Parts: sequence; structure tokens; C-alpha cells
Amino acid sequence: MRRTALLASAALLATLLPLGAAGVASGAGDPVPVPIDRFEGEVPFASQPAEGIFTWGGDADDPPTLQLTGRADAPEGDKVLTGTYDISGYGGFTHDFAADRPAHDWSAHQGIRFWWEGRDNGKKIAFEIKDGGAHGEASELWTTSFTDDFTGWKQIEIPFADFTYRTDYQPVGGIDHVLGLTQMWGYAVTLPTGVKGGFAMDDVELYGRADQSQRTFVTTDSAVHPVTEGGTAQVKVSVATTGSAPLDEPVTVGYETAGGSAGSGSDYTPVKGTLVFPAGTASGSTRTIKVATLKDKAAEPAETIPLKLTVTGAKAPEETPQVVIDAHGLPYLDSKLSVRKRVADLLSRMSLEEKAGQMTQAERSAVASGGDIAAYALGSLLSGGGSTPTPNTPEAWAKMIDSFQLRAQATRFQIPLIYGVDAVHGHNNLAGATVMPHNIGIGATRNPQLAEDTGAVTASEVRATGVPWDFAPCLCVTRDERWGRSYESFGEDPALVRSMETVIQGLQGRADGRDLSRNDKVLGTAKHFVGDGGTAYGSSTTGSYTTDQGVTEVSRQELEAVHLAPYRTAVDRGIGSVMPSYSSLDIIGDGQGPVKMHARADMLNGVLKDRMGFEGFVISDWAAIDQLPGGTAAQVRASINAGLDMIMVPYEYQGFRTTLIDEVKAGRISQKRIDDAVSRILTQKFKLGLFEHPYADTRGASKIGSTAHRAVARQAAAESQVLLKNAHGLLPLTKKQKVYVAGSNADDLGNQTGGWTITWQGESGTHTQGTTVLQGMRKAAPGATITYSKDASAPVSGYDVGVVVVGETPYAEGVGDVGNGHDLQLSAADKAAVDKVCGAMKCAVLIVSGRPQLVGDRLGAVDALVASWLPGTEGDGVADVLYGKRPFTGQLPVTWPKSEAQLPINVGDASYDPQFPYGWGLTTLTQVPKGGTAALKVLGLAAAVAEKTGSARTGREIVTQARLLVQQKIGSGITASVSGPFADADHLLLTGKYAAAVAKLTKAYEAA
Repeated sequence: MRRTALLASAALLATLLPLGAAGVASGAGDPVPVPIDRFEGEVPFASQPAEGIFTWGGDADDPPTLQLTGRADAPEGDKVLTGTYDISGYGGFTHDFAADRPAHDWSAHQGIRFWWEGRDNGKKIAFEIKDGGAHGEASELWTTSFTDDFTGWKQIEIPFADFTYRTDYQPVGGIDHVLGLTQMWGYAVTLPTGVKGGFAMDDVELYGRADQSQRTFVTTDSAVHPVTEGGTAQVKVSVATTGSAPLDEPVTVGYETAGGSAGSGSDYTPVKGTLVFPAGTASGSTRTIKVATLKDKAAEPAETIPLKLTVTGAKAPEETPQVVIDAHGLPYLDSKLSVRKRVADLLSRMSLEEKAGQMTQAERSAVASGGDIAAYALGSLLSGGGSTPTPNTPEAWAKMIDSFQLRAQATRFQIPLIYGVDAVHGHNNLAGATVMPHNIGIGATRNPQLAEDTGAVTASEVRATGVPWDFAPCLCVTRDERWGRSYESFGEDPALVRSMETVIQGLQGRADGRDLSRNDKVLGTAKHFVGDGGTAYGSSTTGSYTTDQGVTEVSRQELEAVHLAPYRTAVDRGIGSVMPSYSSLDIIGDGQGPVKMHARADMLNGVLKDRMGFEGFVISDWAAIDQLPGGTAAQVRASINAGLDMIMVPYEYQGFRTTLIDEVKAGRISQKRIDDAVSRILTQKFKLGLFEHPYADTRGASKIGSTAHRAVARQAAAESQVLLKNAHGLLPLTKKQKVYVAGSNADDLGNQTGGWTITWQGESGTHTQGTTVLQGMRKAAPGATITYSKDASAPVSGYDVGVVVVGETPYAEGVGDVGNGHDLQLSAADKAAVDKVCGAMKCAVLIVSGRPQLVGDRLGAVDALVASWLPGTEGDGVADVLYGKRPFTGQLPVTWPKSEAQLPINVGDASYDPQFPYGWGLTTLTQVPKGGTAALKVLGLAAAVAEKTGSARTGREIVTQARLLVQQKIGSGITASVSGPFADADHLLLTGKYAAAVAKLTKAYEAA
């Protein structure tokens, strides 16, 4: 290894070492430095699983450009790593070690160092190392930074002791919060934003010798130790070493009770002493400190007793452990009192700071181990999409949430957290959970009881992991399938959406909230209020989105009839929380123009709370107030005064809380508004029983992913299948047929579960437990010949029938907008598979997607066409209808267009000429009604009687009989004159107008 003459002088080297964070040069007897990167070409530009250096960023422009550059002044060797950057969001580069080889052991060294060519821009540069986990992209991140306030080459030397656990992001949600150093996967550099520049770096290496104090840790069993007044707290103190080696030298831990809100001698007996862990003590050894509390007769809030620890020979705990004497004797703690009285008592005792904390919701990864929960009196945490504990198991979820709830016990009134997740089709963040079809498929079932059952399964699995709050259901009415969230909707007709709101009772139980404290119910959230499904294509200003978070321009009449209608139903059903939309609302004629929903007081306060009588609380969407005009103070003021009660500020919770307090003190937000918001939040916490049972009740955990729960999902998958075409009765298949299966979605669990599954965007492949369509078919016909060739490259001769399963790959929100890298066309590979299979044999094509796909150009060559939507984890349900175990009964929840140019196209449009109309769905029931116009006349008379007598079930059955009769005549002859009345009939059915529905169907019959 060559050093240039320029840097050969030891004196010059000393002057180049950074001050403060740089530490000192390696001393005599230290091990030889271990090179990580010489940047001579020995490590390629590559990414996992290979070892390599790669870039990343928040968008296409953020990743820096990198190259190896020959430099005469290179601190080591001949080349250095150079790069340029111009970052608006975030960006940097990573060196990951090979994932298919063992991780590296850095525990023998003091730290890591490298040469950096300063540009004196005053910017901080983050440097992080990757500890533990499966590989470099599934590790735990530990970070520090240095400031580029110098010019020329400088060796940055960072002891491992300076690294802290990264709290804003962890790729696998964190592992053990301990920098072990024995399984290291590389490092990453995050470059500064807001400045266009370049950098040069060289010679990354490990240096120095680790001493015991750097690889030995003193920990306590918990940072918080609640105890009933008069009881004795037992604080366990442990010593652990990197690599679990015995202690080389003694470790002493001095302890003393001091400070806090409890009175020494009056509330507890003070303790003081020293624990000794002698040399040779095994790693993991534990000692116990006992703190006895004293009982009196006074009612009191919780009081804290910090236990100060002084450690020699090891790293001290990051936090001072606290003993907490539980609050007792206060009226709000009395479960026999009414919720109203309990809320009023607690509210009267709270400070403004505590109230502001209740209105603040943070992302779990941002609060790390949770110390800020008590420090800022936080009221809520959430897991965003893909934000999960490690391992991603029910036990780990419950343990994680309990640890956060424990932190809330260190606050004065021990107000429990309310923890929320986006369980939008089952507990979809949890690996192994039962994943239901997305809402678009549930809408296709037309089965309100089944919708309720799916909600009940979801609630059971969510609550069993300690989560009491679900950000679901989405009550959007999707009006344009170019929208990337359209699969989150039950359909395009508000009447259909309202009929599926039985899911609220599945989640919450009875409308009065009496069931919320059960261990199988959760608080629901109606979202996204209001009009998100009506956003216009091209109106979004969020990044590269085209539709999502855009503008909904509507008349007041359309707003009321289409978009607000589902929320009236939700309020009547007792929904506990409501989430506004990111989108803007532009009501024609009101003179306001487009206004972000998070600032629309007329809708949140005026319509939702005042007119509809909503008594729950309003929670913002993820960082949504950041999209409001003005600075932070203006955004906080506008959103709270508009009627938001809790703000989801995932990573900026500290600043939000401070700003909220300042705005109240300045009189720009009233104390009355604050009290209303906090009262609403506390009411739901009391209803959920969180004050009595803040911790996870895991008795239902054994049901997660159980046979019984999957049976509900299987039924939902089966009933969601919409048979669009079935020439010559090709479906159902028989078990004797030789079947050729092809297509990208036949054997891909990730594709059939879609977005919002394990991660926010979802992903192709196997990421959870379930059955693919192909696996379901093989189980349904165990003795049959079923050949699978994804790309249809296998020979196609000799088969009775082909089944080609095609469609979309996962996406979520605006990432999936048409025009943002997506369209409504099948992929080239899927088209080729359809063409080859359907050109060689009779074929059925199944479209697994979140929205209709344009297939008109191939419809003539396809014998049977099925809209499978996103059926979830239970591919058995799809196989059930393919093989006739269940009949096809699903109906289109949205209009299926002929071309993208027709969009938006919806039931009731004046011009309506789709490929398949809203409500269309053939059946494989053995008996379809006959009799033509005469039979329809009889059915019309019977429908009128059912309507007059209020016989809803009979009315629905009559209209269904008429629909099946009409569909049989129409066959493939779907025209505009047929489609309009046919679609109108389904809308009328859902609004209880059975006679009018039959009349419309009769009109469609006559036009066929």
C-alpha cells in the first residue's frame, strides 16, 4: 500500500487529522489497519447479493454519480472514489458486502476511518454502518456524521462508540438495538441536500484496538418499572459483551435514587449502593436493585423515581431507568364511571403540553426505543406500510407495542397510546396473516355479510398483536381507474360502497362502541374524506403522480350524492375515526377554488362533525399537513382549526408539538378547539378499554392465519371472481381435463396479493404464507394433468384447455397511477402467452389486477374471461370456481372500458358504451331462468311487491333472477343500448328500487 510523498510526513499527518470527532492516531501495539475500500477497482459497482458499491436516492435525480478516478494526490494507492450530486430529497451510496458470504467481524477494532476531500461547504455528511441481520439491506443501521468545514484531504476517524442507532429509518424495523460489531455488512454515506457539489473519498479501513469499555454494555431489563403504590420495584441490571465473552476486567455499577416527581422518604425509601461484576463474569449476568415505595391515602397522579447509574469498565445504559408509582384514586381511573365523566375529569387535570402530546402521532421507527413517548407525552404511534418489528411475527408485534405502552406509563396520567396500522385487506403488514382480497374484489362479491366477516377476521388478527386501531376501511368511490388507489375502493357506485360498509361492524362491533374493548375488535377509520376517488387525471402535483393527491372538481350535488354518501353511512354505523384525503376539493361555484382537504373547515367541522354528527376523532394522513401552504406554523394552525384532532407527523413530531403549543399560547388556536380534539381522542381510548388493558391481549394470536380465518378469505376470493365471458360453457373445468397453465400471475403470491402487503408497495414473489392460483388448481384437481409454463415456452399440443393468468404487478397509491410508469395494457410477455395458448387450444384468461385491463383486441380469441382482481393469499378460492366447487357469482364493481380514451366511464353516464357494463357477471349456476319477456314481466310484478313490503332479501333475489336471464340473451352482444340500462339496474337494486331495476333489465333485454 503506497502513500504519496505529499502525505509522508508524520507532522503533516497530525495536522490533517480532524479535531473533536476525529479522535487520535492509532497508538503503538494497535493491530494493523484492516482495509475495507481502497477504491483501486477491487470492489465493483454492483448491488446485492454481490459485493459492491451502489447509489440510491429519493427520486431519479437524487442518486449521485460515482467513478474511480486516478489522482496524483491520492492518500492511498493510485485512485480515489469521486462523485457529483445535486440532491433535492435524499441520496448517497453504499458499500455492501456479499450477501451469500459470512458477515465481517469488526469487534477487535476501535473504529472506522477514511480520507475525505473537503469542499468547505459547511454541510453535515452522514456516515452509517450496517450491523447484524440477513445481509446489507436487511441489517440494523448505526449512524454518525461529520461536517465538511475544511478544504483538501482530511482523515475522518470515528470510534465505534460514536455511532448511534438510527431512529428515522431501519430497513427491517430494527433488530436488537445493540451495535454488536461481530456481523457487519458494510457502510453507507448520505450526501448533503440543497447544494450542488462533488466529493472524493479514499482508503476506508478499520483502525485501533477495542478495549473492554467499548465492547461491554450495562443494560437494564426496562427503562420503566411501574409499581402499585406500596409495592417494591425490582430493577434488573445486566452486563453483556460483544461476542458474549466473559469480562476481562471488573465492571462496577453505582446506583442511587435521586430526583423525579416522587418524594424521597415520603413516597419511597431511598437506596444507594454499588454492584460489582468481577473479571471472569459471564456475559449476560444479572443483579437486582430493589426500590420500595410507601403507601398513603391520597389520590395522586403517577410519580417517578429515577435510578441514577454510574458505570465503570463498560458502556452505561443509554437511559436512566425509572421506577413509576402508578396513578391511583383519581376519578378518570374508575371504570364504573361513564366515559363522558372519565374524559371530563382527565381533561381537567391535563396541561397544554400533555394535550398537545395526545394530538401527536409518530412513526414507530422515529421514536427508536421509545424515550420520547414520555418526554413528549405522545398520544399515538403507527406502523406505516412495511414498518414492522424483526422478526415479523405476532409475538414480536405484541412485544414491540407493549414496550411502547410501557413508556407511556412514565407519564403523569399514564394515558395509554393508541397504536394504528393500515390493515386494509387483513393484517397485511404481518407475515403469515390472512390476507383478504382488496376492496375492489370485496365489492365484486355483492355480499355485505361476507364484507362484515372479512372485517371481523382482520380485527381479530390485528388486535391479537396489540394493535387497537386500523386505518380502514377506504370509502372512496373510484371514478377513474387510472387512479393508483382504485383497488382500495369497493366500486364506482356510492350505493355499492355503502352496502359494503358492514365491514365497519366487522371491525368495531356494534355501532354504539360497546364492543370496542373486546380482544377481537379494533377502532376503524373511514378514509379518505372526501372525494379522493374523484381526483382528475393530470391534476396531481405530487412528484410524478398523475392522479393521486390531485384535485376533485365537483358540483355540490355530485359531492353529496357520490362522495359524501358513504360517510353518512359510516357515521351512522359508529365509525371511530376519519382520515381526510391528501387531495384538494374544488366545489363548483363556491368561489374557493381547489383547497386541500386537510384545511377544509367547511367539510371537516361543518359537514362531518356538525351536520353528520360525527363523534369520533379526525386523524391526518401521513405528513399530509406538509402539503398545506405556508410554513409549519401556518400548516399546524390551518389543519387544527379545520377540525383535525390528531396529526400524523411521522418524523417531525417534536417540532409539530412545539408549534402547536406556541400557536395556542399565541391565541391563534383556541383552548376550546384543543379540548374538543383531546376529548374525542380520549373517548375512543376509554371505549377501547386501553386504560384498563393497555398491553396486548394475545389470546387470539393462535387464530392468526388459521384455517377458519383463511376459509373466510377463500370464500371472499371465490365470490370476487367475475366471469365476463364463457363461450360454450368452457368453465367450470373438469378434473379429467389436461390443463396447460401459463402467465405471469399464475404462480406468484405477491402479484395476487398486490400493494399494501408486507410492504407499502407490495412486491412480486413469495413474501408471506398463502396459496397461488396454480397451487390451488393442483389441490382442486390432484389427479389431473396440469402443466405450468410461465411464458408458454413449453409445447402446447395435447391439452384440452389452457388457463392463462395475467395482469398487474403490485403498486400502491400514486406510484400506480396510469402515466406514472403504468398503463392498462397487459405486458408484452402476458400478451404473448395469451396469444400462444389461446391460438393452440380452448382457453380461459384470468386477469389478476387492481383495475380493468384493456383486452378487447384479444377478446375474440379468448373463450372464457375472468376478472380475478387481487384475490389475496387464498388462491384456493379462485380454484374453487374454476373447478365448480363454487359457482361464479361475482359482478363488476366498476365499468370495464374498451379503451383508455373512454376514461373516466361510470354507471349513469349519458354516453356509456363499455366493454362490459357495471354489474355484469355471468354465472355457472346449473339453472338460469328462462321465459324471456313474459318471465321478466312476472319478475317485475314480484319485485314491486317485495319493494312495497320491505322484503329486501326477496327483492334482491328477484332482480338477480332477471339479471341472469338478461345476461343469457345478451351473451357477447354487449352494445351501448344494452349497457346503459343494464348498469342502471344494478345501481337501482342497491338502492332498494327493485321494480325499477327489473324494468331497466327488461329494456336491456329488448335492446339485445
